[in-house]
Amino acid sequence: MNLSIRNRLPGTVTTVTPGEVMATVKVRLTGGQDVTAAVTTEAVDELDLAPGASVYALAKSTEVALATTAVENVSIRNQLPGTVDRVTTGGAMASVTVSVVGGTLTAVITRIAVEDLGLAPGSSVVALIKSTEISLATA
Repeated sequence: MNLSIRNRLPGTVTTVTPGEVMATVKVRLTGGQDVTAAVTTEAVDELDLAPGASVYALAKSTEVALATTAVENVSIRNQLPGTVDRVTTGGAMASVTVSVVGGTLTAVITRIAVEDLGLAPGSSVVALIKSTEISLATA
């Protein structure tokens, strides 16, 4: 299966916390960071997600937000520090490629946000991704 989702970070499931309909799955990325994905309990069963399982954490580029520092007092749990590699701007939108330990992420944000944050190659950023916006695929 080919996917249009470019943000694919490999990792290993460390914990699965089941609920009635949804479960939270914590994944240790190969870079050492932890991310949390909220997936259906059906997906946990179908993908056989359990501690030790190899997975890819997937996130659409439109679901990745950027900040110039870590954000406190926010419900977004997935905050991955990185460095801007490339900024490609268009009329209204921009694509920002960020190196994080263990991989690369792309964020599609407004051109005005790029300007307001002063993003350029070499800028330090934190990629923010809600747990409900991370999908998991088995390796």
